[in-house]
Amino acid sequence: MTQDRASRRLPVVACIIAALMLAIAPMPDWASPFRPDWVALTLIYWAMILPRTYSVGTAWIVGILLDVAQGSLLGQHAVALCFVAYIAVKFHLQFRVFPVSQMTATVFAILAFYQFILFWVNGVAGVNAPAVAYWGPVITGTLIWPLLTLFFGSVRYRARP
Repeated sequence: MTQDRASRRLPVVACIIAALMLAIAPMPDWASPFRPDWVALTLIYWAMILPRTYSVGTAWIVGILLDVAQGSLLGQHAVALCFVAYIAVKFHLQFRVFPVSQMTATVFAILAFYQFILFWVNGVAGVNAPAVAYWGPVITGTLIWPLLTLFFGSVRYRARP
């Protein structure tokens, strides 16, 4: 039974690890402000699909790992991802029945809220960043959301026993 649980969790853990790797992968200077929030997008999807397994606790652990990997303020991404996961879990039944366009608009709002929390924490800490550093990931994350849901959906259905 425990091996069955582990085999069902392995694809999700692999997706989260891949998102963490994409979050710290080097990019050209001109494209860096437009890097999608891979970790936030991944957590939104899996918290929405499997809310009892991947929720605020998972978001906290992944957020701490992201803070350490990026060298940012410890707890900054963790707190923001906890809010994102809470919203995804709280409204997961509504989100799952939305059409693609409405779900994409919802993801835009969630990513904007995520970036607002990061902006607020950076402002309190005295870190200045250009506006494109906050809006770029929101726009690119919103644009790739439909493709990402197709990819995660295929991962989810292939992982079924």
